[in-house]
Amino acid sequence: MLRGNGITDENAQKGTDQWNVFARALNGEIEGYASRTSVAPGESIRFFVKAADPHYTIEVFRMGWYGGAGGRRMTEAVERTTVPQPVPQPDPLTGLIECDWSDPWELAIPDDWTSGVYLAKLTALPSRLGSWIIFVVRARADRHARFLVQTSATTYEAYNNWGGKSLYEFNSSGGRAFKVSFNRPYARKSGPADFLLGYEYPAVRFLEREGYDVAYTTDIDTHENPQELLAHDAVIDIGHDEYWTWQMRDAFETARDGGVNLVFLGANTCYWQIRLESSPLNGERDRVIAAWKESAAQLDPVLTDGDPSNDHLATTLWRNAPVSRPEDSLAGTMFTYTPVSGDVVVADSSHWVFSGTGLRTGDAIPGLLGYEVDRTTATAPASTVVLARSPFSRSDGSSDEADMTLYTTKAGGFVFATGTLYWAFGLDDYNLALRPYAPVSAAAQQITRNVLQHAMTHPRRRAMH
Repeated sequence: MLRGNGITDENAQKGTDQWNVFARALNGEIEGYASRTSVAPGESIRFFVKAADPHYTIEVFRMGWYGGAGGRRMTEAVERTTVPQPVPQPDPLTGLIECDWSDPWELAIPDDWTSGVYLAKLTALPSRLGSWIIFVVRARADRHARFLVQTSATTYEAYNNWGGKSLYEFNSSGGRAFKVSFNRPYARKSGPADFLLGYEYPAVRFLEREGYDVAYTTDIDTHENPQELLAHDAVIDIGHDEYWTWQMRDAFETARDGGVNLVFLGANTCYWQIRLESSPLNGERDRVIAAWKESAAQLDPVLTDGDPSNDHLATTLWRNAPVSRPEDSLAGTMFTYTPVSGDVVVADSSHWVFSGTGLRTGDAIPGLLGYEVDRTTATAPASTVVLARSPFSRSDGSSDEADMTLYTTKAGGFVFATGTLYWAFGLDDYNLALRPYAPVSAAAQQITRNVLQHAMTHPRRRAMH
C-alpha cells in the first residue's frame, strides 16, 4: 500500500457498510435525482425526492475501501416529509422526460471532503425501502492528484429508462428517446446504479485499498473543463464509458498529446458520439443528452440543417462518417462484440505489463473476458502492441478475438486498454449479481499495479496550477 496522500488518510477513517441499500425500491417506491452530476468543495448540490411513504431519510456516504467496509458516513440521516412530485410525460417529438420537482434537500460540500464517488442514500419510512442518488465530489482547485479517475455519467443516463424512455429500444415504451435528461431518477431496473457498483466500484475499491493518489471526475466535467486532464500523471477511465461528446474526445487526445498517460480499464469506450444541451425547464447547461442514432441517425438536426460545417457533430458511431474518428485511434482498441464470457489470453508475457504476474505467453486469466469486448484494428496508432489476444466465439459460431493493448505516444506517455468490460471484477471481490462471471484475479491486480507504477515513474512534467 502506498503512503502519504489524501486517499490513504481518508481510508484510515472509520468505515461502514450502512451505505448499502438492503431492501431496494425496485418499483419506484422511493427515488430521486441530483441537481448536478458532480460538485466541488465549497459548492452546493440539491437532491429531489419522490416517495410513496409519508416520510424518508437522506444520508450521504463516500465510497472507497475503508478496511473493506466500502464507504464512510459523511452526514447523519436527515428525516424529511414527503411532498407530491409530478411524473412528466415524454416530449412527443424527442421522447425527453424531465422532472421539475420541488422541496429539494440542499447540501453544501465542506472544504475538507475528499474527492470521490458519493451516494445519497434514500430510505422510505416506514417501509425501509431504499435507493441511491449518485454524484461525484471533485477535488479542490488547488489539489491535483497523480491520477484522475473518470466515471461514466453519460452512459448511466443513456440506459436509464425512468418514465419509460432511454436511448434504447429494448427498455423504452413506444420507441426510444432521442433526448434524455439528468433531471430524473435512475430507474432501479435499468441498471445505471449497477453500472457504478458493478463496473466502476470494484476499481474504486482497488485504487483506494492500494493507496493511489486519486481524484475523481465525470465525463460531463471532462466536457466542460477539458484542461483538468492535463494536471495529472494519468487519466483512468473506468467502467462502461460508451457515450462521448466531441469535446470529451478532444480533451483526451489533447492530454495524450501533452504526455498524459491514459488508462482504459473498461471496454466499448467512446462508441457513440452525443451532444449535450441545456435543460429546457431551468436552462442549466449540459443536463440533456441528444443522440439520434441507428435508424434515426439521418433525423439528427445537424445533418438536416443545410450546414455541412457541423456534420462532424452527428450523433452516430465515432468510427462512421461523417465523424470518422475510430475509437482505437485514441484507445488502441474499439468495440467488436457482445455478449462474451471467456478468458483473457496472454500474447506477450515478456512485456513489462506482465512483470511479477508469473504469467507466460498463452496463459489465461480466467473469467475476465466479457461481456462487451474490444479489439485493435488498422486505425490504431502504429506503435500499438497487442499484450493479450483472447479468442471467443460469436453467437453464429464464427471466431473472433479481443485484445489488450498498449501504445507509446510521441510525447513520451502511453495508452493502455484492457479491451474487456469485466476487468474491474478482477480487481476486487465486491459481490454483486454480475460477479459469478469473473473472479478476482491476482494477475489482473498486478497488471494494473504495473501500469499505474509505470505512469508514476514516467510522468510528464505537469503544469501545477
